[in-house]
Amino acid sequence: MRKLTYLMLILGLWWIGCKPKDSTAAQDKDGTEIHFGDLISEEGAESYESFLAKMAGPDSLKIKVIGKVAEVCQAKGCWMNLGSMTNDSAETAFVQFKDYAFFVPTDLTGKTVVVEGIAYREETSVEELRHYAEDEGKTPEEIEQITEPVVELKIMASGVKILQ
Repeated sequence: MRKLTYLMLILGLWWIGCKPKDSTAAQDKDGTEIHFGDLISEEGAESYESFLAKMAGPDSLKIKVIGKVAEVCQAKGCWMNLGSMTNDSAETAFVQFKDYAFFVPTDLTGKTVVVEGIAYREETSVEELRHYAEDEGKTPEEIEQITEPVVELKIMASGVKILQ
């Protein structure tokens, strides 16, 4: 009986510990999820172009920016690329989520969002770039073409809001 009790306890703890982290998503009045992570508003958010201009100088910057989602991790929504709403050729920012505490929907590409967090530039290794390309669903041939690290604009987001 004691072994069964221990087994049940271990299985219960495993079940609690192995459940995927739920995004801390909030919903609007009709039940649509629009907030992920910290609850934020679009008030005070700057355009993506203004954000890019500000990032030309400092190493890091606390930001709240409106942009268009260019790509999302198709495995589970654990990262996204944020870009300009008006200029598809503008540099995109690689967005990750603070403490890996929330994810965004995988069908977010093309939608307008507000992101709040810390922006910075960092070198991304070939191994990481290949991993992200795999998450994105790129072919093995496309992944093999990644041979050099890249210095990228990144955002560690504390909150994301999807604009309707």
